[in-house]
Amino acid sequence: MVRLGFITGFIALIGILLSGLAAYRVHDQELTVDRIALARAIDVHASLVQDRLTERELLARVASGLFHAPSVIESDMLQPLRASIYAFKTDFVVAGWVARLQADELDAARTELMSAGFPNPTVRNYNDAPLDKPSLERPIDVLLDVEPRKPETMAFAGRSLDQHPVLGPMLTQVLTDGKPAASDPLPLLQPDGPIGLVLAAPVMQQGNPQPVGFVTFSYELAPLMLTNDDLSLFSVVLKDPRSEDGELIANDHGVVTSRTANRQGPAPSVTRAVTFGGRDWTLGYYAKTNAVVRARQTATIVAAIGLALTSIVCGLFGYVAYNNLRLSREIQVRIGFERRLTAVIDELNHRVKNILAVIQSIVTRTLRHGSDIDVARELLIGRIHAMSNVVSLLSESQWQGVKLKGLFEARAIPHAERIAVSGPDITVSARAAQSLSLLFFELASHSDEGLSLVGKHPHIVAHWEVNGEDPEFIFHFRWEEFNTSEATRRQDSDFGVILLDRVAPEALGGTSKRYFTDVSYVYELTAPMETVIDMTERDRTEQLSAPLKKTK
Repeated sequence: MVRLGFITGFIALIGILLSGLAAYRVHDQELTVDRIALARAIDVHASLVQDRLTERELLARVASGLFHAPSVIESDMLQPLRASIYAFKTDFVVAGWVARLQADELDAARTELMSAGFPNPTVRNYNDAPLDKPSLERPIDVLLDVEPRKPETMAFAGRSLDQHPVLGPMLTQVLTDGKPAASDPLPLLQPDGPIGLVLAAPVMQQGNPQPVGFVTFSYELAPLMLTNDDLSLFSVVLKDPRSEDGELIANDHGVVTSRTANRQGPAPSVTRAVTFGGRDWTLGYYAKTNAVVRARQTATIVAAIGLALTSIVCGLFGYVAYNNLRLSREIQVRIGFERRLTAVIDELNHRVKNILAVIQSIVTRTLRHGSDIDVARELLIGRIHAMSNVVSLLSESQWQGVKLKGLFEARAIPHAERIAVSGPDITVSARAAQSLSLLFFELASHSDEGLSLVGKHPHIVAHWEVNGEDPEFIFHFRWEEFNTSEATRRQDSDFGVILLDRVAPEALGGTSKRYFTDVSYVYELTAPMETVIDMTERDRTEQLSAPLKKTK
């Protein structure tokens, strides 16, 4: 016994030493591999971003070089470039032609904008404030053409961009350097629009050493350089040039937000610089996983596997115990399944009995002694059809309720094409759905089938609303048949009167009234929302339809 214990202890010691050595080696290798993979992925991403930026800057240079118009006061300067622009790249938000105009050229520009069909041809400030033309002593930069032309972009035409806090300095830099320049990040199209950049390129005219205008392209920041992939090893941010500690980051949906870098938190794993529009931009890369922690976890797993191999005997006993526990759980699941099946059968019997009782009442009231057999047959078929329709809808939702608008389908409601339905999209309980379905059929079936005194079919409006405050919400339903009167509308049947005045209100715990106005027939039903929704019934149905949990 002692010898067996000694051998067991010696094997355990060897297993512990080998497990520790293997864990150390795995830790070192995992750390090295993760760092190499992260560095390579960052280099590839930075290279792709730089290529993307270079392509867009080349587009601006090519577009500016294609301008050869003798006059810059043109509202269709981008027309010859549209095919080239879309063939090169199509991911810009809006392209624009900005002309440098003297004060005496503003009237001609207004005439040109008006002839091009822009909604506001007046030359104005960037914020749509009027310009003080007499005080203009130097040329101003006016947006004369946009692409694509949409209502939100065409409203920009005619604006002077000199005083714009972001675009003004950018155009001044382009004018000074004579080459493309990029703006600071700013919202595009509207104040709460997506964050992006604007790239402007100077347009030169033969014989004029100064630019006569600018071609601009605006790009969203997310697809330009901030795309974050769920499967990537890092998340990338753009250092905000407007703030020393600011960062711009895009979420999974491409929405860019600004945040302040936490000086106490971890710094970016790597930073990369890219050039765009004559300036440098800094990208910061944050590793999504901690390589040290991951390597440590992997090493721990390797060590645990080694230790598990030395305790195989205990594992066998654990395996036997696990099988016994699994068998016990399987028996409990089967017992629970049988109990639930019994409850479902009882619930089904209850619902079938209720439906049969309703149908029996319908048949008895419809085929009462002395009734016209043809009219009774038509009403009986329609009422049973209405019950069948609501049962089908409840079966599709596993008896958890029906959308109230779904009870107005043409297959169950006569004259459905003449009913204007409106109201909040609420789901009523199974019990309320059965009462309301019969109620809607009864109202629709007694609306005027022929022409009224003015020669038109009645127009029916069905509207409901929910008033009050939680938990005392009130459901109010109103049915109104216009272009009818007490003389032209078919009189409600005995069954209909009982259903409208007593059965439906009592089933929902509310009240009802029906009356004629000068031009219409009105039926109103008011009931507490808690009886219309019936949360107790819905909770019970959800419990019965809930799937059984599988035993692991």
